[in-house]
Amino acid sequence: MKHLTKLIFVMTIGLVLMSCNGKYKYESVENDPLNARIYTLDNGLKVYLTVNKETPRMQTFIAVRVGAKNDPSETTGLAHYFEHLMFKGTEEFGTQNYELEKPLLDQIEAKFEQYRTITDSLERIKIYAEIDSLSYEASKYSIPNEYDKLMAAIGAKGTNAYTGYDMTVYTEDIPSNQIENWAKIQSDRFKHNVIRGFHTELETVYEEKNMSLTDDGDKVFAALFAGLYPNHPYGTQTVLGTQEQLKNPSITNIKNYYKNWYVPNNIAICISGDFDPDQMIQTIDKYFGDMQPNKELKRLEFKQEEPISEPIVKEVYGLQSPYIMMAWRFPGAASKTNDTLDLLSDILFNGKAGLIDLNINQAQKALGVQAFNYSQSDYSSFIIGGYPKQGQSLQEVKDIVLEQIEKLKKGEFSDELLTAAINNYKKNNIKQLESNNARADMFVSAFINGEKWDDAVNKLERMSSITKTDIVKFANANFSNNYVLVNKLQGKDPDEKKMSKPKITPILTNRDTSSQFLRDIQAFAVTPVEPVFLDFSKDLNIAEANSGIEVLYKKNEANDLFSLTYMFDFGANCDKLVKPAVYYYNYLGTDEYSAEEFQKKLYDLAVDYFIRVDDDRIILKVSGLSENMKESVALIEDLINNAKPDEIALANLKKDMIKERENNKSDQGACFNALTNYVEYGPHNPSTNILTNDELNKLTSKVLIDKIKDMFNYKHSILYYGPMDQEEFIAGINEVHKVPAELKDVPAEDKMNYRDVKENAVFIAPYDAKQIYMISYSNRGEKYDKDKVYMTNMYNGYFGGGMNGIVFQEMREARGLAYSASARYTTPSRLSQPYIYTSFIATQNDKMMDAIHAFDEIINQMPKSQAAFDIAKDNLIDKMRTNRTIKENVLWAYITSRDMDLNEDLNKSIFEKLQNVTLNDVTEFQEKNIKGREYYIGILGNEKDLDMKSLGNGDYGKINRLTLKDIFGY
Repeated sequence: MKHLTKLIFVMTIGLVLMSCNGKYKYESVENDPLNARIYTLDNGLKVYLTVNKETPRMQTFIAVRVGAKNDPSETTGLAHYFEHLMFKGTEEFGTQNYELEKPLLDQIEAKFEQYRTITDSLERIKIYAEIDSLSYEASKYSIPNEYDKLMAAIGAKGTNAYTGYDMTVYTEDIPSNQIENWAKIQSDRFKHNVIRGFHTELETVYEEKNMSLTDDGDKVFAALFAGLYPNHPYGTQTVLGTQEQLKNPSITNIKNYYKNWYVPNNIAICISGDFDPDQMIQTIDKYFGDMQPNKELKRLEFKQEEPISEPIVKEVYGLQSPYIMMAWRFPGAASKTNDTLDLLSDILFNGKAGLIDLNINQAQKALGVQAFNYSQSDYSSFIIGGYPKQGQSLQEVKDIVLEQIEKLKKGEFSDELLTAAINNYKKNNIKQLESNNARADMFVSAFINGEKWDDAVNKLERMSSITKTDIVKFANANFSNNYVLVNKLQGKDPDEKKMSKPKITPILTNRDTSSQFLRDIQAFAVTPVEPVFLDFSKDLNIAEANSGIEVLYKKNEANDLFSLTYMFDFGANCDKLVKPAVYYYNYLGTDEYSAEEFQKKLYDLAVDYFIRVDDDRIILKVSGLSENMKESVALIEDLINNAKPDEIALANLKKDMIKERENNKSDQGACFNALTNYVEYGPHNPSTNILTNDELNKLTSKVLIDKIKDMFNYKHSILYYGPMDQEEFIAGINEVHKVPAELKDVPAEDKMNYRDVKENAVFIAPYDAKQIYMISYSNRGEKYDKDKVYMTNMYNGYFGGGMNGIVFQEMREARGLAYSASARYTTPSRLSQPYIYTSFIATQNDKMMDAIHAFDEIINQMPKSQAAFDIAKDNLIDKMRTNRTIKENVLWAYITSRDMDLNEDLNKSIFEKLQNVTLNDVTEFQEKNIKGREYYIGILGNEKDLDMKSLGNGDYGKINRLTLKDIFGY
């Protein structure tokens, strides 16, 4: 505790009412580290502001206190669906002529109301055809993605939104000189939303639902909440809604929902960044102050849940490997109960020294167990999930979890663990203050959960006053047989439904049209922000430690946190033993500390530590409080050099690694990653470059320990970002970092080269899901050219650049083919690598050929739009003006440049060249570099559900059928 004295925020809490310019009163809290101002406009709109001038940008969240729990029971998924529709525009933008468009939109609404009442399949097809026809006619007036064009025009990034049970939140990261334009755009869409592009966006939402149906985690959470909350929408409906109701939507219900909930007395604007708060609140009032509140707004009423008297057990089936999830129900996030739950969570599981960490994970009693407090507005859930080892039953996993709950109830944990949990919480809070996103998100949480800001600020003080006796008393009062248990079993989901694609006529994209609203935004003069590029000769120092080790140094002027990284320019491609050796070290101790004591010591010091093994690089990173750096680094170096073997741990590790390999074969993401590597590299690739199970079983402790111990004998670099002066740091690192006088050259790498693609081919691997994952890959062997980078960025920005790019517009907006689709001409990250071209889509099985045809069309016959190009170009330039590489990222920017044999920040040259680039340049680039390429197409899916006949008859080359063993190597 004494090490953190100077970092503890003095939480003398008092809510102070102040005013600026004599008009706008705001609340603030004394000694608030955010120095937050909280305003309430006359119409009830909440505004949370915190200034952070590190970069000329700001993170904005517009939070609406409404979510899936407020969905009408007959149209679940509505809150989430409307989140998508908030990007479709208003009467002013997203349309060329709203007066002509509106009658068609009204007819579409009426047809959908009719459609949702019809059960006859032929009649439904007929009505949907009418909806499709009307939608095409309406698209003649619409301008899809004009909201995204508006955001691109003002240099925004991170354009997105998310929906939960309690909230819908809209996110933008904007330049500090675009506040007026941002406020004008946001206020218009919040006041005057128009629902258009409905049927194609419905397909997008349904594709998102398809993704969730393949993710067993989503189904497990739904079952868990159904058991915890039988009377509350948390348990009676899901955020994405049911398949049946998604296919039978009501635009009328959506409009009523919008009118009722999207009102100023139910909204908060939360901003962190570089701005003048006095000017900001005036601007927000100017544009949002005339919104009309809903004085009849009522909070959700629900029947309080009865206590759970005995375990509620549920089963969920799915393709992924088995596991358990169990949970206990508690009061909502604003309750002080959550202070105890958050602290209790760290005592059970903190990734290092909690009861679960040491007694289960470190002791290798299960494949992996974790616990966390899941806070929501009306109720919170304390959740524990666990995966079984090979041959272990789910019942056994549950039993060992409950053993740790009993230890908690008996107080079988040290006082030091409680103190360390508080100290780590404080350290993490300090880290959060560095991020505009995290700072603004604190506001969102407080608003959505109805938490007073002084309570949010005072949380650390309250947690610090909680004693071990309090924890034990709380655990005994609240943790018994009152839990819900979900057994996730492996097998066919009996509730899975197959849905067929509707016939959709691609709507018009009208790329070369724009509304007067967009033109006005583009014409609005703002003072440009001058770009700042790195000067590696000034922005970091390069020095030497003992044995000629390169030290990259950057001083932390903001706080007392440090980050120390050892970087080795070799990785798994050099030696298959490195990864299992790193895994083994997680279970080892030294003569001075056992493995458990080592983890406890790190946690006591509030230090984070990890080793990451990439294909071509090893990263060992230590971070935490600067005053603890020397002690923590010495501790880790002692482990590296003096680890004691543990044969039992090694035997368990071998079994667990083999079990995880088995589990990977049932995971869609893992399978697709392996297939992607196979497509790009061939049979010998990063996924297959591993020890066989036989080789794994033959490993000895000596071989693995020597492998890690030998690591420091090779040439490496040290990256330091922290408050120490350079001389002090080097003196300290020389004292603790013990290396030989002469370091060895890095070992030779097992080169895995990208495959040249000279003819088309298809590679298909099996996975029985309702949605395929598909990649196309092309490599012509083009080598890196730094003078080509600016055009690569411009092409990607125009063609594949997020929601404003051609790919998003065509694949998602116009055709409703996917929730996620992308294409990119990728610049090499190493001089030895080529440029490659890839595209990706996740889409419903029966849309496979539509997706392949659509990609083929837009990649080879790239749509050309001067208006879209101008916006993409301005967006790239504006973001480069306001992006700043700061703090530790300066060191990694230097490493990235050096990897490409550059000694300068290439962004300066890119910025200068972008000023003069034209659409003709992009067209020529596409003709020369993109058009007419040959592709390897990789498809992860079940052939029985795919149109293999059309795929085989197409000009896509030979179909190569792969097994899971082919792509994983085992």
